[in-house]
Amino acid sequence: MQDLNLNHWRSLIEQYVTEFGVKILVAIAFWIIGRWLIGLATRLLSSSLERQKVDPTMLRYIGNMVTVTLNIILIIGILGYFGIQTTTFAALIAAAGVAIGMAWSGLLANFAAGAFLIALRPFKVGDFVTVAGVTGTIKEIGLFSTAINTPDNVMTIVGNNKVFGDTIQNFSHNPYRRVDLKCQLAGNADHAAAIALFKQELAKIPNVLKDPLPDVEILEFNLVGPVLAVRPYCHNDHYWQVYFDTNKMLKEAPMTADLPAPIPSQVVLLHNQA
Repeated sequence: MQDLNLNHWRSLIEQYVTEFGVKILVAIAFWIIGRWLIGLATRLLSSSLERQKVDPTMLRYIGNMVTVTLNIILIIGILGYFGIQTTTFAALIAAAGVAIGMAWSGLLANFAAGAFLIALRPFKVGDFVTVAGVTGTIKEIGLFSTAINTPDNVMTIVGNNKVFGDTIQNFSHNPYRRVDLKCQLAGNADHAAAIALFKQELAKIPNVLKDPLPDVEILEFNLVGPVLAVRPYCHNDHYWQVYFDTNKMLKEAPMTADLPAPIPSQVVLLHNQA
């Protein structure tokens, strides 16, 4: 009698283990195939949107949203296969969502800010911006953060909530940008000749725009002499090239034109006399 009971329990255990093992193998197969199908669907969607000339920023954001949504559906489907009621699972997700929302309020704020960044579009991928104190080129606008590549080639990740809540400067939005430089003249220098000389030399610098024309005017006076504002205009892609070339011109042009150089010791002398 005892042997019959043992055989009965053994057969039940073997039956349940076999059934559970088969379910585990099927669930693993579902997961592998489901992940492959999700990747395929995401690639097809991205290809379709690229053919329709959808903005890269929107393209990445939609791709992330679709991937996350399909993964959640896949997990719910696998749990349903194991007999877990999806309604119960949904209730657990809702309860967990409340708890996680309270604990991760900052993360959810970043998610909401990301949605506003996509909707309002203050910048897009490839724009050169200053956001949240970081200056660089936008590489990606993600669900929770924005990736910025700085001019010294450092990838910087900034939370979307911080980006959206701070001042945003988009240098790529307008068709051109102004380069602001100054040039100190000596007190006895002919400022009119200097202004004419700098305007002439600015026209020779590559990528300086002809419209609007560069501004060269007296900005202020100090103890050494007049200070000129030298302001050429250029496309954002050529900003640093025009900046450095203009600085070089401001050093070399006065020497070739025999303009008197400012003498810093005049400032010390005037201070001592006072």
